[in-house]
Amino acid sequence: MKTKSFVITGQNVAAYAGKIAEWIREKVEKANRKGIVLGLSGGIDSSVVARLCQLAKVDIHLVLLPCGDDMKKTKSMEHVMEFIEKFNFPYHTYDIKPAVDALTVAEPSLFPGANTADVELSRANIRPRVRMTYLYEVAQLDRRFVIGTGNLAEATVGYYTKWGDGAHDLNPLAMLTKKEVYTLARYLQVPDSIINKQPSAGLWEGQTDEDELGITYNQIDAYILEGTSGDAETDRKIKDRITLSAHKANKIPVFEG
Repeated sequence: MKTKSFVITGQNVAAYAGKIAEWIREKVEKANRKGIVLGLSGGIDSSVVARLCQLAKVDIHLVLLPCGDDMKKTKSMEHVMEFIEKFNFPYHTYDIKPAVDALTVAEPSLFPGANTADVELSRANIRPRVRMTYLYEVAQLDRRFVIGTGNLAEATVGYYTKWGDGAHDLNPLAMLTKKEVYTLARYLQVPDSIINKQPSAGLWEGQTDEDELGITYNQIDAYILEGTSGDAETDRKIKDRITLSAHKANKIPVFEG
């Protein structure tokens, strides 16, 4: 697990927002990039990153990546548009459903070892991988960096899709707990509709992060900062997830002779 050397609070949030924004600006300028491309989901993490890029005064282009009408069903589209209109972001929309459908294994019965959960999760993970592919195409076309939005709580338990939302060129939230993301969100005036809703990766209708994990972000944050969530069984769940997802963060093993 990554070692954390700072904590963002209500007292120092302005200073850290400035530091992170300056870091983003420096990365973009040193790489001679035109700016940033960001997939905006209507969630708190991507909203905070968008505002940090705006604070950094880098050219940012937002892409909305619904899969059919999924963002409308969850009110994510409503939240996205409220956010975009409040801060006047440039954006465009690309429906990933045709690409997702084309990549879905039509006959999962060919794999008799796969249970229902395996089938559903394999299909759900196509979405972030298609989104990643599209964002990188936009980045290549317009000389931009793809910016990541994953936080330290998600990274600790491996709650991201390998080669999906885990793929990016830089990530300003990688060392921030979920609580710190919320602290930044309030400082950066992210709309309450986004701050107050249940975090969701949008993998399927009704999905929430904490229900899927069986662990709360507060518990994960406590584990990161204090070494324990305060509950032995929850600590065991977190450790199990760290072990099971280690392949996502570790260097790819290669045969070296």
